Amino acid sequence: MTTLSPPRQTAHPPPRYRRPLGLARESWLQYGVLLLLAVLVLAPVVPTLYQSFLDRPLYEAGGVLSAGNYARLFTEAGFGHVVLNTALFAGLTTVLSLLIAVPMAVVVVRTKLPGGRVFAAAMQWPFFISSLILGFGWITMYGPAGFVSVEVRRALGFLPWNLYSIPGMAVTEAVALAPIAYTFCANALRQSDASLEAAAQVCGAGPLRILRSVILPLLRPPIVYSSILLVSMAVETLSVPLLFGQPVGIDVFSTFLYRNGLQSISPDYGVLGAASAIILLVTISLVALQAKLLKNAQRFVSVRGKATRPRRLDLGWLKWVSVAVIGFYVVMGALVPIGGLIFRSFTQIFTPLQSPFKTLTGDNYERIFTYPVYVQSIVNSLLVAAIGAVLVSALSLLAVMVSRRSAFRFARAVEYLALAPQAMPGIIVGIGLFWALAFAPFGLGTLIQGTLWALVIGFGLRALPSGFGSISPSVMQIGRELDNAARVSGADWVRTFTRILAALLRPAFAGALILTFVTLLKEYSPAVFLGSADSNIIGTTMLELWVQGNTGSVAALASLQIAMTAAFVGIAGLLLKGRNDA
Repeated sequence: MTTLSPPRQTAHPPPRYRRPLGLARESWLQYGVLLLLAVLVLAPVVPTLYQSFLDRPLYEAGGVLSAGNYARLFTEAGFGHVVLNTALFAGLTTVLSLLIAVPMAVVVVRTKLPGGRVFAAAMQWPFFISSLILGFGWITMYGPAGFVSVEVRRALGFLPWNLYSIPGMAVTEAVALAPIAYTFCANALRQSDASLEAAAQVCGAGPLRILRSVILPLLRPPIVYSSILLVSMAVETLSVPLLFGQPVGIDVFSTFLYRNGLQSISPDYGVLGAASAIILLVTISLVALQAKLLKNAQRFVSVRGKATRPRRLDLGWLKWVSVAVIGFYVVMGALVPIGGLIFRSFTQIFTPLQSPFKTLTGDNYERIFTYPVYVQSIVNSLLVAAIGAVLVSALSLLAVMVSRRSAFRFARAVEYLALAPQAMPGIIVGIGLFWALAFAPFGLGTLIQGTLWALVIGFGLRALPSGFGSISPSVMQIGRELDNAARVSGADWVRTFTRILAALLRPAFAGALILTFVTLLKEYSPAVFLGSADSNIIGTTMLELWVQGNTGSVAALASLQIAMTAAFVGIAGLLLKGRNDA
């Protein structure tokens, strides 16, 4: 009798990298990222909203909730004029920015423009220069006693512009913000299908007709989207309104908070909280509208799989007019003010009434490097930028991975929290974190308040959306097949990220480091409320020196910040280029 043996079972080795606690490990990390982002975002918002309804300062016991602060805001504090000034300033800034940016994008991207690449590169300068420095430069050259203003007044007998007015503020801010709208419009033109233009040419349409009837209608989505962004940025800006508006009594949202919060001997915290809450509501509404428009942008898609190569239009003699207009904007709007500011840093007196070459000196720089407090402000700025760039880039990378590359149930919430600070003006971040640190548990607020760590938190919160937006596209370009292959091999989410995706994302992480470092180096508005005498940075030190009338030292500090930014961006670009070539 033959006995049948049971079939042999092939032993399968256990999958590599399998960890029984992998799910718990990735859950801990994902919930940790969510909690950290929630704390960072809500820390300045919750105390601000609470103070806006409280009848006394947060630090006083026995407070009663009421809406009296909002009533006093519009009756006693004169906030109605502030709203009107802000609306005029933001609206005029947006219109002027678009008038500069849209024609420039069309001419540079879609026409045969001599020096087009140079002009396109020149439009990147505002990403590396603080608007505070640009404001100083404009005052130095175009202010009532500015170098250019004196020459114009001597030639014409009068000065045809007034920098210390809402139109003057709007022109200066528009010069700083126009490249942002240019970037949106230029990218849309580079990605759009040029077959419509080819069809118009076949029908006999000339270059100007094609620009007016075909190209400009394609720019409606980026124009609308960038308009909302420009309004939001004009509403929250502090630099230009503080330098140009405050000396003549023109208050906007940001300077109202600055004047009633920092400069007031006995601040009315209830009115301050109510004003901050209203500004938050306005900026959040603008960002929400922006997101809504971006969500519906598919209706305007003109990029298809068989897109034709764009053929640049020849404007004839008008191209030289375009070169002259763009050159005037670049030279007079940026190069002359920045060049004048740098030149001012090497002179005792900067006026056309006397040759500047007769007053050349290095005293301004000597003064900066002689006094320890000024040297410390430079060191503090570099420390905050370096530490903050690493921390913000790391948090941004984790937030992108959780929101875009995981099955986390609250992935969308992580994305919203990472992008939420773009709706929070810097000065409100400073006020809110000041209140939050005052009530932090376990005495953490006392340890952090007034230190560089407070600035790292405040500046880092402002830079978080930039870091997230810098890394996110690179993550979305990596196919999910790599994730799936790692999972089949038994790797959990954490090991998939550390062993596979992290190596592919190093260039994106390096790019985020550069972007956030530059952003943090030129940031200063949260430090107005979070800083102290021991944690001054370049921006707050320049403001103090400007109030004291020490314009030479201001110019020296501004020139040093420009030089540090240019050196960092240049070295980082060379290193990244060398790595890519290797």
